[in-house]
Amino acid sequence: MKKELMFSELLVFAAGAGILLTACIFPESFLPQSNSDTNLMSVPALESCDRIYGVELVGTNIVWLAGNWGKIVRSDDGGRSWKLQETGVIEHLQDIAAWDEKRAVAVGNEGVVIVTRDEGTTWRQVEAPLNEVANKLIKVKTYPGGRAWASGIMGTILFTDNWGDSWKRCFQDEDVALNDITFVDDDTGLVVGEFGRIMMTTNGGKGWEKLESPIRSSLMAVSFRDREHGVAVGLDGIILRTLDGGRSWLKVTDSGTKEHIFGLTWDGQRWICVGAGGVLVTGDVEGEIWKAQRLSEHDLSWHTDVACGLTKLFIVGESQGIWDNGKWVTLT
Repeated sequence: MKKELMFSELLVFAAGAGILLTACIFPESFLPQSNSDTNLMSVPALESCDRIYGVELVGTNIVWLAGNWGKIVRSDDGGRSWKLQETGVIEHLQDIAAWDEKRAVAVGNEGVVIVTRDEGTTWRQVEAPLNEVANKLIKVKTYPGGRAWASGIMGTILFTDNWGDSWKRCFQDEDVALNDITFVDDDTGLVVGEFGRIMMTTNGGKGWEKLESPIRSSLMAVSFRDREHGVAVGLDGIILRTLDGGRSWLKVTDSGTKEHIFGLTWDGQRWICVGAGGVLVTGDVEGEIWKAQRLSEHDLSWHTDVACGLTKLFIVGESQGIWDNGKWVTLT
């Protein structure tokens, strides 16, 4: 690489696998060996180069963001200010989830898993089962009592019940990317992934049943508002909904967009999705009627995750920002 190419961007989307890969490319000498190699006080918490893949909101004011080169930042004032946290890893972190304001877990490339029990003052890497071919954890979700589930490439489904200190594999290796996972109770959970894959467990992950899917393109996210009603989203603006706890799925006739949808959440009143081209998609309580719009005519970035505050949406991806009363305000 020529040294004058000090900073450029690579964006690759593997439509078959449903995996979004980005990186800021530096000469080898510029790559950090760990966050501790630099003075954290002198480094901006968020930079325009950052690609943040996961966001977690705890309460109304605590926000964690995780992304490229092992970066994690935290806000304790609802996004007005941010502090960079030392993680000790340089792998891209794909997602972050928290049990409370002190305990959280982040996962990412090469199957890396890191945990904190002190608000992120210190992060500790823990061992997790690895595949012999390839490793990448894409999503992690936390649940009461120290439980958490993570999913990733090569059919990876991992579980912990001790606040992330140890993990066990709950599905056999398979050449399929499982892009998201969610549980509606201790026993019942679903995962979605490439080629329209939908799987369900009713025994706490001991066994997984492959369900019939109305599509064959990648599903990127899944979420439920109660035990029976859920939504899954994916490439080309596809939205599916279920009325029977995930046993059967219906394709929404018109999602309002053809852009890829990567992130999904339920805010208590409506469904909210984010994706490519700066799109923001909202759906009614039944997941039947959807409306799409742009966050900004000047920002056509892709976004991978969204978290809902009382009046704000925290949205991350190629650009990071807050959607507040119809206004998009970027954080860098």
